[in-house]
This record gives sequence, C-alpha cells and structure tokens, in this order.
Amino acid sequence: MTGEAFGKAVTEMVQTLYRVSCSQLSVEADREDAVQETLRRAWEKRASLKNDSYLRTWVIRILLNVCHDIQREKQRMVPTEVLPEPPVPSGSDSVDLRACLLQLDERERIPVLLYYIEGYDLKQIATILRIPQGTVKSRLSRGRRQLKSICREEVFEP
Repeated sequence: MTGEAFGKAVTEMVQTLYRVSCSQLSVEADREDAVQETLRRAWEKRASLKNDSYLRTWVIRILLNVCHDIQREKQRMVPTEVLPEPPVPSGSDSVDLRACLLQLDERERIPVLLYYIEGYDLKQIATILRIPQGTVKSRLSRGRRQLKSICREEVFEP
C-alpha cells in the first residue's frame, strides 16, 4: 500500500478511532492522544501490514493497545486535585448512554461498541480482539444484559 493510499484510508477512519477511544478513556485529552499515537504507530509500521484488506482491523487493534498503555500509565499517577462532580441531566428520564457504556467491564464494552456503534460483524470483532466468535457472541449477550440493567438503574434512581 502506498503512503498516499494508506493516509487516505486512515484519514477516513479517524472518527471511528475517536469513538472507540471514547469507550476506553474518559479524559478528552487522552482520547486525542490515543488517536494521534495510533496514527503515528500505524504509519511507522505500515510496511508490516501483510494484507491491505485488514487495515481497519489492524489499526483498531493498535488503538486498543494504545488505550491500554494510557490506562496503565494513569494507574501509576496520583491525582493532585479533586475535580467537581459532573452536572446532573435536567430530564428525569434522560440516560447518558456513554456513561452507561463506561460502567460495563472492558471485556463486554469493546464488543458492544464495535458491534452496535461501529457496525463490525462478529468475525471482524473476533479478529480485532483475537478471540473466538463464540466468545464475542457471549460477551455481546452479557454486555446487552448488563447495559439494560445499568440503564434501568440510571432512569429509576431516586
């Protein structure tokens, strides 16, 4: 793949990369850093991509690894100040789906995000996460159940 073709293909993926980073990282700057670092790593290693048809899968795998690196780094940091609580939504029936998604375990959150938000099929998700398709199905099922429970709690909390 030429540098120009690679650049065009990756540029079309930026929004997807950002949405996937949103499911992993809660700080805006970390999300942007993750996408930027992913693009840098993908550019440097583009020659190692053996089949161009796997570009999207390969780049998302890089992004997930970068997000994990950032999360590990954050665990080592000690916050020096306390941040104020986020504002409560005004509507009583309002559910912040992103907040609900972030409450899921990562094992269920990533397949749910890739399947329902990004539109990947089971085989592609299995390739990205390097797990069997049956595991993807069970994680999707478990994630849907947990998400339903979490969203219901958000709506009916006093």
